[in-house]
Amino acid sequence: MTTRPSRPSPTELAPLLQLATNLALECGEVLRSAGRPRAIEQKSSDVDLVTELDRQVERLIVDRLRAARPYDGLLGEEGATREGTSGVRWLIDPIDGTTNFVYAYPGFAVSIAAEVNGALAVGAVHDVVLQETFAGSLGGGATLNGNPIHVGSGTELSSALVGTGFSYSAAIRGAQSEALRHVLPRVRDIRRRGAASLDLCWVACGRLDAYFERDIGGPWDIGAGSVILHEAGGLLTDAHGGPPRPPHLILASNPGLYEEFRALLVRAHAASD
Repeated sequence: MTTRPSRPSPTELAPLLQLATNLALECGEVLRSAGRPRAIEQKSSDVDLVTELDRQVERLIVDRLRAARPYDGLLGEEGATREGTSGVRWLIDPIDGTTNFVYAYPGFAVSIAAEVNGALAVGAVHDVVLQETFAGSLGGGATLNGNPIHVGSGTELSSALVGTGFSYSAAIRGAQSEALRHVLPRVRDIRRRGAASLDLCWVACGRLDAYFERDIGGPWDIGAGSVILHEAGGLLTDAHGGPPRPPHLILASNPGLYEEFRALLVRAHAASD
């Protein structure tokens, strides 16, 4: 009979959370002092950008993690990958919101998460421009600059402020605009910030009531934010109510809005596909 690994306690997770938070803050300072990037490349499409600073910051995080925890695994958006033997794996998004960063448009963050025995357990997201640091650990709650946060309490979808994002694929963006046509009349308004980690954190602290997006790039986009949202009392799932599975549609909200919001998104995306 195989026994499942025990869930780590907040005390056991505290060193991982501190490391993630310190790294996010350090990288935020690097980005604030660097100014606008000069070397800009395209990845999957003309609108999917990467800069030399994305790669520089990812290397910095990887080097710090290797020095501090040499047996951990890691997975970074810009290609860093390593198998580990400790049961801990780090998910790294060095600049979530690179297009915003390129344009000096507020709304980009450093996002670092840690899985323990395959389950997301720790997350830190640092908003570089606002200098706000969101953090959370499994069973340990969620904070903004050290102060506890919680999702909003709204239950009326018609009064909900909703965040969203758009794919780098032109074809998928077309379908997303069609789905949005069904969603917008049913909610208070829509916001598009351009960084999934921050959208999740803003639901976690009540600045947004809900959020949805389709075709997110990978687990590094939502890893840290999902821990913070969960610990703030929010829900994050796929359209069927199961675990979020990028690049499939994901949605986040407080519990009071969740079922009605999910049903709306299912209808909207069915009509747009």
